[in-house]
Amino acid sequence: MGKIKSETVLISKSQETIYSFLSNFNNFQHLMPPQVTDWKSTENNCSFTIQGMASLGMRIKERIPFSKIIIIPEGKVPFNFELHCLFAEKENNQTETQLIFDADMNPMLSMMATKPLTNFVNILVQQLKVIIER
Repeated sequence: MGKIKSETVLISKSQETIYSFLSNFNNFQHLMPPQVTDWKSTENNCSFTIQGMASLGMRIKERIPFSKIIIIPEGKVPFNFELHCLFAEKENNQTETQLIFDADMNPMLSMMATKPLTNFVNILVQQLKVIIER
């Protein structure tokens, strides 16, 4: 399938602040849309259900301080993926933030999933901006 990129969002907080927030899955629950239910998390992993779709588990595979977090699936999932959370410090204590969802899906699943996944990563990055800038 390839990569699904969120909008690039400029957040009025430091790279370190955003990295610290996303380094802990307990904070991710606040970013999730209403369709996500049964949220369970620790600092390093989470599981949840997307209404009408599937239950998923994820864990943090790698943390590169203040610039990148890589998240991968955990347990039984319909396809393999990596979610890259990227942070680039800009001037005036602002950070450019983008999420990239890189999935290994067959063409049929890719056709059905591209739009919902694009919406999902955009919701996450927009919610991150709202919550972090409070």
